[in-house]
Amino acid sequence: MDNRQEVREFLTTRRARITPDQAGLPTSGSRRVPGLRRSEVATLAGLSVEYYARLERGQIAGASAGVLDGLARALQLDETEHAHLLDLARAADGIPTSARARRRPPSRATSRPSLHWTLEAITDAVAFVRDPHQNLLATNTLGRAFYTPVTGDPQQPREQSPGRPPNLARFQFLDPASRDFYPDWDTFAEMCVANMRTEAGRDPHDRGLQDLVGELSTRSDTFRRLWAAHDVRTHGAGTKRFHHPVVGELTLAYEELAITAEPGLALYIYTAEPGSPSHDRLRLLASWAASNPTATTSTTTP
Repeated sequence: MDNRQEVREFLTTRRARITPDQAGLPTSGSRRVPGLRRSEVATLAGLSVEYYARLERGQIAGASAGVLDGLARALQLDETEHAHLLDLARAADGIPTSARARRRPPSRATSRPSLHWTLEAITDAVAFVRDPHQNLLATNTLGRAFYTPVTGDPQQPREQSPGRPPNLARFQFLDPASRDFYPDWDTFAEMCVANMRTEAGRDPHDRGLQDLVGELSTRSDTFRRLWAAHDVRTHGAGTKRFHHPVVGELTLAYEELAITAEPGLALYIYTAEPGSPSHDRLRLLASWAASNPTATTSTTTP
C-alpha cells in the first residue's frame, strides 16, 4: 500500500468530518470544503500552514511525536485513530510495524494442542481464534455450531478454496447469507472494514491483507466505499446481535483477548447475559451441537 496516499487520505477524511463549531472556531462566510480548512487545522495543531500542507500531501516521514500529538488533538482523533496515525508515521520512517514480533504462519500458530484444549474447555460460550486477515483459525465446539452459517456443515460446506480457512470478511461482503446472520449488517460491515484498516496501518507490507483488500474491493461496491472512508477501530469489547438458523436471535457480549504466544492472533469469547433469552438459546445451541456431532466436527484440530 502507498504510504503517502494512505497518510493523505486519512488526514483529509479526518479534517473533512470536523465542523468549525466542533473545533470551537467562528463560522462566518461560505465554505468551499467540508469540515475544516487546512489553515484551521494548522492553527489548532500549532503548525505552519506550509508544514501541515506537506503532511497532508503524505510527507509525514520525520514528523516528531509532538507534531503527531498536535495533529491528533486538532483532528480530534480517538485512541485507535491516534495509534493508526503513529503507525503510518512509523511506516514512513521505515520503523518495524508497532514493534510487533514476527508472526508465524496460521497453520503453525494454531497447531499447539494446548490452544485447542483451552478452547474446548470453554463450554458455555462461543470461543474462537481469529487472525488480522479475518480468518477463523480455530473454534470450540459451541463456536463451530455458532458459525455454521459461515462455514457450512461437513455435509454441505460453503464454497472455499482448498486449504483456506473460513474468512469473516469474505462471508460479510460476498455471501448473501451474512445478511440473515447479521441483523445489523451495515454496522458489522463498517466494523469489519475499520478493523482491517487498522491492521493495514500496523503492517502496510502484509501481502495477505493486501490481496484480501484487493479481492473485496473488486467484488464488493460496499467494501470499496467503506475502505475509502479510512475509518479505523479496534474490537476490545461490546455487544452484537446475531440471527442463528437453529436457535434464532442472539444478543451476545464479546471480549477480545490477545494471545501473547502468537503475535497478531486474538481469542474472542461471546457470552450471553445469565438468565436472558439469549442465554437460554445459547444453551439450546450447545445441546444441538452435542446431538449433531457431525455438524460441529473440527476442521482446525492440530
